[in-house]
Amino acid sequence: MARVTGIGGVFLRSRDPVRLAAWYRDNLGVPMSEKGTVTFHWLDTATTDHPGTTTMALFAQDTEYIGEPHQRTMLNLRVDDLVSLMAKLKARGVEVLPETEDSEFGRFGWCVDPEGNRIELWEPAEGM
Repeated sequence: MARVTGIGGVFLRSRDPVRLAAWYRDNLGVPMSEKGTVTFHWLDTATTDHPGTTTMALFAQDTEYIGEPHQRTMLNLRVDDLVSLMAKLKARGVEVLPETEDSEFGRFGWCVDPEGNRIELWEPAEGM
């Protein structure tokens, strides 16, 4: 159907990812790894075929992955049909970045919202 099915992750730029990960662990109880990542597993809507997760990850201040330097966060949205959704967005005049990426985690594409924020679209691999 080419739609968003959930939040795949929230990514934050950080001047010091190791220190910020420790802050989230120590102050909020977020079980972040030393690398600054944590994955929460969906308990209410998970199935064997689609267990569902949401990830929080910290990135270095100078990362280009999140988008322009002024963008502090990037939303990752789970989608059910990346190719169709990207085509639908283009047809509606949304800025869709030309590159896509395939990995062990699935397929990724990106679009930009009206305020210039990069949004990552993620079609999870089977079993994710």
